[in-house]
Amino acid sequence: MGSSGYTCIRRTFCSFNVLIWLCGSCFLAIGVWLRFAAPGYATLLPDHAALSADCLFMTIGVISFVIAFFGCCGSWFQSRCFLIIYFTLVVLLFLSEFLLGSLAFVFRGGIGRMMVHELKYGIEKHYNVSDRGGIFAPSVASIWDKVQVELQCCGVSSYEDWYDISAWPGERWVPRSCCRPRYGSLMLEGSGDDLQSADCRKAGDPSLLWDKSCGQILQMWFVQRLHVVGTVGLVIAFLQLFGLISSMLLFCTVKHKRSSKTYKSYSPSVDTTLNRNSTGTYLDD
Repeated sequence: MGSSGYTCIRRTFCSFNVLIWLCGSCFLAIGVWLRFAAPGYATLLPDHAALSADCLFMTIGVISFVIAFFGCCGSWFQSRCFLIIYFTLVVLLFLSEFLLGSLAFVFRGGIGRMMVHELKYGIEKHYNVSDRGGIFAPSVASIWDKVQVELQCCGVSSYEDWYDISAWPGERWVPRSCCRPRYGSLMLEGSGDDLQSADCRKAGDPSLLWDKSCGQILQMWFVQRLHVVGTVGLVIAFLQLFGLISSMLLFCTVKHKRSSKTYKSYSPSVDTTLNRNSTGTYLDD
């Protein structure tokens, strides 16, 4: 391979890894932003806080940053060691993604049931009306109230998920965030001039509550965006394949460049016309 081909591969590979480095930095920044702008959502899954969106984005950002670092160093310093490390990391990442994707597809039913169980467990054991948490660490109660108001849903599977939880044992109540806005405070007429106020959450009338479950809405949201998930997966697979092929081409080129007897021909600063032997004649002669 000539010097022009080697230079083209090297520049393309270096530019590719700079792009990956920038994307990794963006993912890391998004993860940090989510940690401070939308904190506390990990408390919805108390035993699986690492599955929160901010942790996933930061993990992807760090992995991309590290892989791109070895790729850029291998290309810039023409280091076969860095290129081998880069190739190994990309292969391991690809195998991990394939394994996790396969397991998630095979056990998709069990994973869904596990998520529903964890969300219900968080409602039953960790929901506390009086505990609203702080700015950077909101409580389970404040997170669930925000989710139900914004998504207009009630409970994980149904409003009955709120019955007999630790916050109100033995009661068939729901949070106020389950109530439709116009039924937030009902006025019930009593005997005589008696007027007593009753919350919708204690009325026991399902028609006053949001008629959809939060789990159902989240599932519909995900299904409607499956094409986006598939497109992202194909793009990631293509980028990884390109990185593998280009790194091996660069590795083989560097190896050939260092082992070839015509090594000096790759350097533009060496005048190959002076390649003469001790007798003063050209070697080609």
